[in-house]
Amino acid sequence: MLDRILIPLDGSSLAECVLPHGLTLAKAIGAKVTLLQVVEQSITGGRTRSVDPMEWHFSKAEAEAYLAEVAERLRAAGLPTEQVLLEGDAAVRVIDHAQTHQVDLIVLSSHGRSGLSGWNVSSVVQKILWRAHLSILLIPAYQPASAELSGLRYQRILAPLDGSQRAECVLALATALAVQHGSQLVLLHIARRPELPRRAPPSTADLALADQLTERNRLEAGLYLEELQSRLPLPVERRVVVSDNVAATIHAFAVQEKVDLVVLSAHGYSGGSRWPYGSLASSFVTYGATPVLIVQDLPPNEIEATAAERAARENSKH
Repeated sequence: MLDRILIPLDGSSLAECVLPHGLTLAKAIGAKVTLLQVVEQSITGGRTRSVDPMEWHFSKAEAEAYLAEVAERLRAAGLPTEQVLLEGDAAVRVIDHAQTHQVDLIVLSSHGRSGLSGWNVSSVVQKILWRAHLSILLIPAYQPASAELSGLRYQRILAPLDGSQRAECVLALATALAVQHGSQLVLLHIARRPELPRRAPPSTADLALADQLTERNRLEAGLYLEELQSRLPLPVERRVVVSDNVAATIHAFAVQEKVDLVVLSAHGYSGGSRWPYGSLASSFVTYGATPVLIVQDLPPNEIEATAAERAARENSKH
């Protein structure tokens, strides 16, 4: 389970959209929460400008006061909270703190002080997502946010499953949240049509065979979800959908069915350890419009470093 939760803030109202989610999640699973803010130096023309000591002192004092005020609001809502103030590059310091202090989950707003943009997440958030190698709760800052810290309730929680044990690692957490909120937990399986890659159009026999396999997979998926339901401590809604595009179908389902939270594993049956996320989790980072809790199923030391990371480490030694 997720015992330590880190909530990075930057003083903006956009970043604060995560607070109701962090509060309700921490209460549901009994996790400890740390608020973190990083005071950064201004960059001009590609270089760090000289910083006036008095200005720097005021910036730190302002950040400390802000964190203390937010922590007090959370405590008043019944959640004991610690606060940490750091200096330096925001993404680097958040990642270093999370890994050094054995954080289990980082709660991130898609955007913060830099404002909304056409990108689904800001550059700072993107860096944290791809380098922290931890479970992530990502909240779209462009969606309507709850004004009350303790007023958030998940009505419908979606858990996409592909039949693998890796995907099922989310069930304990999704169930705990559903029980805490009295939510409808939806188990969704996409029965994908088999691909028929060939230069000529598929024959009638080919299409009939594909339809036969699709129907068999659909029936097996129904039995799989039924068996899963028998092991869970609450009634669930089981849905099997036939589609050619798994990710697009799950995204559309989440919107059409008014899902409040998607809970999914970082990897499914086809995922390896080369990248932090499989294709479905990556699609929610890049295109998702629903709050998503991505449970990292791999220890950080099992995720392969990219070529850029390896080159940076080698360069730092010289």
